[in-house]
Amino acid sequence: MADTKQADEQREDQETGGRSKRDERRTAALAKAVRAFAAAHGGSAGAQLAHIGRGRVRIALVGADGQWGNLVADSQDIARGAVERAGAELHEDFDGEFAAKVRTGPYEWSRMAGIQVGGPANA
Repeated sequence: MADTKQADEQREDQETGGRSKRDERRTAALAKAVRAFAAAHGGSAGAQLAHIGRGRVRIALVGADGQWGNLVADSQDIARGAVERAGAELHEDFDGEFAAKVRTGPYEWSRMAGIQVGGPANA
């Protein structure tokens, strides 16, 4: 019985390029979220991946209109697969031209300043 289960898992991994069905579902869900973000923010988005610990990866998104957001994936492979599947432009670094696209509003500036100069608590 165990041999059959192991053989099924190996066949599944071969069919999905080494990824489990669970990883494929997570990749698809994140790709859908990236596409929705892009559609809501000018029709396209750029993305940058950053390891945040314990195998998790942050997907930083910047829309064509300069709005930004984050998603978190369980692995580098899932994050990269989601960005590629969504058709977002993947950037190696969050600097230069890519970072210059980010537009922050009054909320972000008040939160940044508030934390440092005695503004509202960060709770």
